[in-house]
Amino acid sequence: MKQLLLDIQPAPAPTLENFVPGRNAEALHSLYLAATGKADVRFIYLWGTGGSGKSHLLHACSELARQHGVALGIADDVQRLDENAQISLFNMYNRLRESGGALIVAGEAAPMQMGLRDDLATRLSWGLVYQLQPLSDEEKAQALKAHADERGMKLPDEVLDYCLRHLRRDLRTLMATLDALDKWSLTAKRPVTLPLLRQMLQPTVKPD
Repeated sequence: MKQLLLDIQPAPAPTLENFVPGRNAEALHSLYLAATGKADVRFIYLWGTGGSGKSHLLHACSELARQHGVALGIADDVQRLDENAQISLFNMYNRLRESGGALIVAGEAAPMQMGLRDDLATRLSWGLVYQLQPLSDEEKAQALKAHADERGMKLPDEVLDYCLRHLRRDLRTLMATLDALDKWSLTAKRPVTLPLLRQMLQPTVKPD
């Protein structure tokens, strides 16, 4: 069993390429330009519900900026920042603006709707602001198939359909389920099938 676990491929690192854009193609393009130092507008604010991909995109842009030598500031979940953290982000914004760097920030709502300091909320609104649109079921299926392919996992359509019908519908939960199913399959030395998925989920998912 230990050898099987060692053979499991790690989850792929977040990149812009393995993010399914859906209706967010413009936001994805703007992020690429900012992270590679090619953008005229270097300040981007992303907002959306949990599981919409904000953290994925921030991690992807951080690594892309590192590869291109771009000074990029990142801030996630700004709705959780206390007074001192908001002041620090405000100062970071000003420093990056003066030095020619870029800043990508994410939160659960638009900048002016989260009770942030007025000066910070105003500055976050000055750049590009994108609401990340949720994926359709078809786009989620595309993302899950791509994720399975990256792991070298054969994903039957009936397993995919069951996940979309019976599990929480955010992509993070769905991908985590596939990762767990992949590990379960390798450990049990059984192919990925619907009965195997039902067995794995038996404590938490009721039968049809």
